[in-house]
Amino acid sequence: MTAITISTTINAPIDQVWEAWTNPEHITQRNHASDDWHSPRAENDLRVDGRFKTRMEAKDGSAGFDFEGTYTNVNGKEIIEYTMDDSRRVSVKFIEDGESIKILETFETETQHSEEMQKQGRQMILDNFKNYVENAD
Repeated sequence: MTAITISTTINAPIDQVWEAWTNPEHITQRNHASDDWHSPRAENDLRVDGRFKTRMEAKDGSAGFDFEGTYTNVNGKEIIEYTMDDSRRVSVKFIEDGESIKILETFETETQHSEEMQKQGRQMILDNFKNYVENAD
């Protein structure tokens, strides 16, 4: 497996970024790569050995899957690490930089889709997250 890192910088305080990243109410609003997909359900038990599950579906009903895993490290509002149910590992770092938060997400790739496709898809989800947080009321 290859590890790929994507990133974004969000112009918002850490509390707002953390809440939007971890609260299922927000996850269902922002966890999609494009407007023709959505996440109708999300569960999140944010603690070591806690589980998460997010349902991702095409809005036309043509495709869908559950994104699930177990947390292996949760350190304040600085880092979240987890193992997905297919054994791939993910690390998400939240780095405060003045008035902004830089997010670095490193994930192990799977073998069904090209590495470039996986990188682009996850970057689109991260970019959508940035847009969601920065445009919150």
